[in-house]
Amino acid sequence: MTAKGPTRDTPVRTVRTPDERRDEILTATRQLFAERGIAKTTISDIAARVGITRGLVYHYFEDKDTLVDAILDAYVDEFVESVQEWDASRVEGDIEGALTRCIELFRRQLRPTDPLRAGLQRAENAAVYHQFVDRAVEAVVDCFSRTTVEAYALRHDIAIQHVRETFSVLVYGLIALVRAHPETEDRVLIGIVRQTLALGPPPSDPTA
Repeated sequence: MTAKGPTRDTPVRTVRTPDERRDEILTATRQLFAERGIAKTTISDIAARVGITRGLVYHYFEDKDTLVDAILDAYVDEFVESVQEWDASRVEGDIEGALTRCIELFRRQLRPTDPLRAGLQRAENAAVYHQFVDRAVEAVVDCFSRTTVEAYALRHDIAIQHVRETFSVLVYGLIALVRAHPETEDRVLIGIVRQTLALGPPPSDPTA
């Protein structure tokens, strides 16, 4: 008896590489978190959206918390990449311009750009949002330490002690202030950075 091949009614299974499948699961998770909220989304929901079994989801991600971690990591990576781009575009000696663009960067990164990021700031997601902020601050301060601080130290004396700790406090503070009081003027935020890092007044300040 001759074996029959697949007919038109036989579903065709799409083969994905591990990276493609992982990205597919993460994309579906983002969509569902944005649509239903993090707490109301289950692994079964995610598997159904992708069109795979729950077991295959667990093959890539241990549990829902691991999926949340992966999504937060992607947002943190985006934040760090923006800091790296800012650092690469700095003009030597133009501290005021660098500070202005840095504040713009923080505002842009903290502005909800998709439903999920907006949802992270809801009260029921406070714990997840604090995880994101903690990771973002750690990664951003690491980036500043390897790039901006080292470059500045080669040309100037750093007038503050406990550099890493000071940057951590500063970044936490900027995030909290911009989130709670988005109406705060850029000149105020720049002034706070100058005072915290002992950079002195801007050159155009007549009291300088």
